[in-house]
Amino acid sequence: MSENGRKLFGTDGIRGVANQFPMTVELAMRLGRAVAERFRQTGRPGRIVIGKDTRLSGYMLESALEAGIVSAGADVMLVGPMPTPAIAFITSSMRADAGVVISASHNPYQDNGIKLFASDGFKLPDDVEADLEHRMENPAPLPEEASRIGRATRIDDGEGRYVQYLKDTFPRDRTLDGIRVVVDCANGASYRTAPMVLEELGAEVFPLGVSPNGQNINDGCGALHPDHTASEVKRTRAEIGIALDGDADRVILTDERGQIVDCDQIMAILGTRLLARKALPHDTMVATVMSNLGLERALVERGGKLLRTAVGDRYVVEAMRERKLTFGGEQSGHIIFLEHSTTGDGLLAALQVLAIMVQESKSLSELAKTMTRYPQVLVNFKVSQKLPIDDLPRVKAAIADAEVALGADGRVLVRYSGTEAKARVMIEGTDEQVCKSHADEIARVMQLSLQN
Repeated sequence: MSENGRKLFGTDGIRGVANQFPMTVELAMRLGRAVAERFRQTGRPGRIVIGKDTRLSGYMLESALEAGIVSAGADVMLVGPMPTPAIAFITSSMRADAGVVISASHNPYQDNGIKLFASDGFKLPDDVEADLEHRMENPAPLPEEASRIGRATRIDDGEGRYVQYLKDTFPRDRTLDGIRVVVDCANGASYRTAPMVLEELGAEVFPLGVSPNGQNINDGCGALHPDHTASEVKRTRAEIGIALDGDADRVILTDERGQIVDCDQIMAILGTRLLARKALPHDTMVATVMSNLGLERALVERGGKLLRTAVGDRYVVEAMRERKLTFGGEQSGHIIFLEHSTTGDGLLAALQVLAIMVQESKSLSELAKTMTRYPQVLVNFKVSQKLPIDDLPRVKAAIADAEVALGADGRVLVRYSGTEAKARVMIEGTDEQVCKSHADEIARVMQLSLQN
């Protein structure tokens, strides 16, 4: 079902512009049939959960997936607009055979995507996605008996289930009474659940981005635009600002002074406390190669370790499961607590930070001092080809020169984008201008090498 030989599934499901390949009704219906065939159970039809964010195109894709699934003999459970982690939770808690999320996360409303979870709430491995693509290209005959057509039902209490689940992750002997919280839901999937959870825990909530109209998701709000949250924190004199993205699996925080607290700082706060409580298996947490060197130093100074993976929350989760670790995340905002969730959950992460604020009686600005950020310079540039770095001797030499100059207090990362025709040069060190000079030089040499 790929177009021009392209693989449909990327690092986070299928994604594209709505009504253009691959985000078409026809493809969604074929995918629905493939999902039903793959997850059909012996002796009974499969049960598939479908949730979505607030994009206008979610209606058509939801209907197409539903039609495909029931036509192939499986049953559908519709939950409507809910955060991605909520769909993972409901899929697992309701013992469904698979879960489907219709969302393009932090992308603009014109885009949409489809990602799937297995019955345990984890994202599908590559081999299962490959099998689904094969089934889409080679569909099995549909059931001829009318009695074998599936049913569709709506889960009316899904929202309540998820709200209670999140509240249960907060210490039972604590509340948020007296704490003022700004939460920006990006006009996305958490527009009802996030304020509800915080209010039920006792916080005084100032909600932003809670009026979705199908076209304003992520538009000047949410985790992509945390300055909006920061301004509201200062206006309302709140203790914390929580900025979520469109499907609420990412979070950026703002302290009481309106200063941004990014995901590396959030992970440092959470990881060091888990380490101190002996609640970090093998004294190790997981992050990607993009996380700041300051995060690693904060852990090492306290006797912990940081395991780095390729960019993408799925790789973080894979490493955690392989090594029996329980906490990790990535710089872009995904934070994963495997003891609570199978995927990134922005509000869950924010609740854990709020719990620490309450327990230690400290402001978020004080907690953010857990980590000292190293200057980080990132240079992106377009490339016409993606030759292996090891096959570019001049680039390797430039990288080696930078590593020698930066020494133990620096880090060099050169990689190609997994989704765009771009290369990325990232350098960290103690002096931002020195980092920039080395990053520009490596980028210059690499551009020349790729032209030859």
